[in-house]
Amino acid sequence: MTTAPRPRAGPRYGRYVGLLALVILLLITINTIVTKPNGAKGIEPGRALPPFAVPLVLGDLSGDADIAARAGEGARGSVAACQERGPQILNMCQLYERGPVVLALFIDAGSCAAILGDLQALAPSFPGVQFAAVALKGDRRQLRRLVRSRGLRMPVGIDRDGSLLALYKVATCPQVTFAYPGGVVESPALLSRPPIATLRARVRELVAASRARGWRGGG
Repeated sequence: MTTAPRPRAGPRYGRYVGLLALVILLLITINTIVTKPNGAKGIEPGRALPPFAVPLVLGDLSGDADIAARAGEGARGSVAACQERGPQILNMCQLYERGPVVLALFIDAGSCAAILGDLQALAPSFPGVQFAAVALKGDRRQLRRLVRSRGLRMPVGIDRDGSLLALYKVATCPQVTFAYPGGVVESPALLSRPPIATLRARVRELVAASRARGWRGGG
């Protein structure tokens, strides 16, 4: 008995494989277009810095960050953050009332905390500029050792619950924000630790722009 030849499977399945590959490629392309990166890059220039008050690392106060714009905002704070002042509190409003602000936000006491030494090294060259830093979450005992071991003189606060992560659109560590007196952001935030020459140039630009807006501080 003669057996009819079987159809060859190769071409048929080859077409399926090719079609599947095309579908996968299409899905990857769509996903690339639709899925956007985090996009967090700090507060945009021209916008006001959100107010906050946090305990100083070396102080005895404890508690979460107060990020309330006004009194009675529940979990954000029962007292307006700008009103939370004292020798053991780092208050953003108090900083920008005094002059231009350079604020470093960093995670715990890891390697990105090296930016703190850079800011302290620059501070004497820029009198009137308010250099400060806030640790986002982290172990307070480690942070105290960090501040003391480096002999940091600028205020360093601790945001125990990480409220500033979303408030300041933090996506990288460290994140350095530059703001005019009065709290309006002067330029895009630095999203990594730059060479100190770059950091110096950015602070110099901040001072010049602040003076152009009428600031008379800084000697």
